[in-house]
Amino acid sequence: MPKRVSNPPNRFSIEHLEHEDGEAPWAALELYEEDAKSILSENDSPDLGFRWSLNPYRGCQHGCSYCYARQTHEYWGFGAGTDFERRIVVKRNAPELLRAELDARRWKGELIVFSGNTDCYQPVEGALRLTRRCLEVCLEYKNPVGIITKGVLVERDLDVLARLAREAQARVFVSIAFADDDVARAMEPGAPSPSRRFDVLSKLSDAGITTGVSLAPIIPGLNDAVVPEVLERARAAGASRAFLSLVRLPRTVLPVFEERLSDSFPTRAAKIRAAIREVRGGKPNDSRFGERMVGEGPRWKLVEDVFATQCARLGITTTDASPPPPTTFRRPTPQLELWDRA
Repeated sequence: MPKRVSNPPNRFSIEHLEHEDGEAPWAALELYEEDAKSILSENDSPDLGFRWSLNPYRGCQHGCSYCYARQTHEYWGFGAGTDFERRIVVKRNAPELLRAELDARRWKGELIVFSGNTDCYQPVEGALRLTRRCLEVCLEYKNPVGIITKGVLVERDLDVLARLAREAQARVFVSIAFADDDVARAMEPGAPSPSRRFDVLSKLSDAGITTGVSLAPIIPGLNDAVVPEVLERARAAGASRAFLSLVRLPRTVLPVFEERLSDSFPTRAAKIRAAIREVRGGKPNDSRFGERMVGEGPRWKLVEDVFATQCARLGITTTDASPPPPTTFRRPTPQLELWDRA
């Protein structure tokens, strides 16, 4: 395959799209701008530990073969394969919608999780800055924030996140399911390497931000054996929290995953498929609430036991049964009102 040529920034533009080494997309990028009607999605699933999520983008350039969000791209008339990776829908009015939500009397200052669906720090964010602008709105209102991302672009926003950590509440989970960069590249061709993600995790921790590692997804037979190593490296990078979840392969995600798996690991693919079915009761997926993120049987119990034991040894928190702290949320006082009070 010929070497990719460099692409110097446009000298007439102050913004441009940058990719980490090795994460350039496999297909030409197409952006579809939309004026969204709403920006906060309410979660009613017991599988997730948050109620509200914010996704500035639909589709994801990281191109993870196992991504459960792929099938949602079909709602917009696109495919779940390369369309999901190259046809990105941009909610260009996301910051304005968020401000309106936080101004509404019904809003009580609950935690907002960025990217419950597709990554808020995928490469296109480097130019569009929608995630940063939404974080700035949250900072203005002192609204608690949580982030889950593979994107190392999060380090660009250390200034905003550090202030959120000091003045409100901010947690960042970096998703790292693989220890080996080459294995990760095979299954996550557009995402930064695990090595870079551990580096970013360290920078976030050093900035005073509460950090964690998401071992998601666990793919039995492929990465379940590296759970201890990922936890060790995450703890060394300052992570104090962790969670894991089993790979989810709904209908139109399954063929994408299996094609990538066969191409990248031809001698191991059959055993990995069998291992997934082993912890899914003979199926590749289970869509039931309460069952989607976990497996069953001795093999899955071993994964959970190793995870729990390593977290306890390293002093990493896996669950937080205590009630959430009082919200730091407050609406900015209009300048005119301040003048009247004076």
